[in-house]
Amino acid sequence: MGITTKDLAQLCGVSRTTVHRALSGVGRINPDTKELILRTAKEHDYRPDLLARGLVKGRTYNIGIVVLDVENRYFAEMLGVIGAEMNRRGYCMNIMLHGDDRELEQKQLMRLAAYHVDGLIVSSVNEGEEYREFLTGLGVPVVSVDNRIADGIPFVGIDQRAAMREVTGRVLERGYERVVYVCPPLAAKGIRNVSVHEERLVGFYEACGACPQIQTVCLNDWSYLEHVKEQLADGKRTAFLCTADSFALESMKRLRTDGLEASRDYGITGFDNIDTLEYVSPRLMTVSNSVGAVATAAVGLLFELMGSGNTDGRSVILPHEIVTGETI
Repeated sequence: MGITTKDLAQLCGVSRTTVHRALSGVGRINPDTKELILRTAKEHDYRPDLLARGLVKGRTYNIGIVVLDVENRYFAEMLGVIGAEMNRRGYCMNIMLHGDDRELEQKQLMRLAAYHVDGLIVSSVNEGEEYREFLTGLGVPVVSVDNRIADGIPFVGIDQRAAMREVTGRVLERGYERVVYVCPPLAAKGIRNVSVHEERLVGFYEACGACPQIQTVCLNDWSYLEHVKEQLADGKRTAFLCTADSFALESMKRLRTDGLEASRDYGITGFDNIDTLEYVSPRLMTVSNSVGAVATAAVGLLFELMGSGNTDGRSVILPHEIVTGETI
């Protein structure tokens, strides 16, 4: 059994209150006494009992995070930033991956709530009023990122619609005759929450509405790679607007097998500005959705809710950025 604060107090000849002040770094304490306590704690390999501390303060110092997966660089980057924020605040995080499974996501959230996590950050594949009631019933502060769930659930993200409208507008300025919206996740519309992609689709059509002479095409299922080459068959100057960098990179890879190169034979854009784009040539034009800022803001909002008990459904909308690249 490890040494306790009571043991430290006896060894140093001080009260447990003085030990707590030395270990926590708060309150008034003689510097020499503090040094003695910290040295003694180190010599005896003292480790704080976080469970006991949590029971006293009514906290577990754990946050639950539920996202799609970690293969997607967007979520990998987000988790990295959230992890750094949690470390800075003295918290741990429990990560669960729903893999686009609505029922699994719900079970994961129930399990995290049963473990009495202090808060939840979720990128949900569920949506609607019924799910809002489910989340509220967990009794744990929740912040959503990526997909909006429902009014009343705090949300952090960018204006997806405006971002896609802007990047589409920049593409149209280059004189393309056809623009192809590539968004496989739309195949799940009505089955899972794909609000991010639906918002981007609206932005795409808003931009195209100003140029009725330009042909628009949507590739909105997971067979999109089988159809990208045929969009170039008639010689029309064509650009692909992809709702994720990964879709753009896969399309470029497929077209390269036929000797077709981005910017020379077609235009293409992505979305997310994942870190691996630094190693891709030509540099993909994309939209930075401020993943680091979104993650930091989500943690900040969650801790604000945890501290105040105020669970109002505010939205924090952060600015996006167009990364020009070399593929348009």
